[in-house]
Amino acid sequence: MSKVWFVTGSSRGLGRSFIEAALSRGDEVAAAARTVAGLDELVSAYGEAVLPLELDVTDKGAVFESVKRAKEHFGRLDVIVNNAGYAQVGAIEELTERQLRDQLETNLFGAVWVIQAALPYLREQGSGHVIQLSSAAGLIAMPLSGAYSASKWALEALNESLAQEIADFGVKVTVIEPGGFATRSGRNPDPLNNGHLAEPNPIYDGLRRRIAAFAGKQPAGDPAAAAQALLKIVDSDDPPLRVLFGLGFYPMLQQVYADRLKTWADWQDLSAQAHGNLDQENR
Repeated sequence: MSKVWFVTGSSRGLGRSFIEAALSRGDEVAAAARTVAGLDELVSAYGEAVLPLELDVTDKGAVFESVKRAKEHFGRLDVIVNNAGYAQVGAIEELTERQLRDQLETNLFGAVWVIQAALPYLREQGSGHVIQLSSAAGLIAMPLSGAYSASKWALEALNESLAQEIADFGVKVTVIEPGGFATRSGRNPDPLNNGHLAEPNPIYDGLRRRIAAFAGKQPAGDPAAAAQALLKIVDSDDPPLRVLFGLGFYPMLQQVYADRLKTWADWQDLSAQAHGNLDQENR
């Protein structure tokens, strides 16, 4: 049976690849985006199977209204894809309060509003799948990505809790953690030239050069291949809670997690000291 999708950030990037893959196999899509003009081509090709929805996910009321419209238009919702988001770049010292709040408003709160709007319909159906786009930066924090990583780490925790809260209702949750994908002109996006940059402090110029060199060496994934992988996940009877998309960050993640476990083990004596002996003292 075909599925009905609600996808945010659907006009470009991975979101666009996701909806194209869904439509091409006969699914129906509520395609939400800040600007829907870029969806005209898909509307012409697929007609009533596409419902364009102009949406800023930071507007809670508009999110609830858009999800309601999608449900009324298609009769059900099967796959909710929280894809809308952007990366604020800058050292912690460089970030303004507004930049940090805007990052969280879009990446974190926008996702929460979509989940809250969709869950009553999914619960009523007794089925559904929430797909949350996180990032490799949701697992490891790189320099100059503190704001972005903070938003993605928060989403990781939020969706881990969500998965346990809604499992009894037959609703599944999967967090997608992409590395770099060639979503712009066939190339891996430059993280230091994405339009969301804090005012640079020259003291971090050397760090910026090192990060740019590292990013340039990361392999760029194919968005169309990522979309086909997502189709397999939403069709699975037992999808993963978390899954990496792409290969570039896997070796680094292995080392980071091994280092974390080793550090906790190395400091277990201090951990025990920090616990104290209140039980014995109170006897």
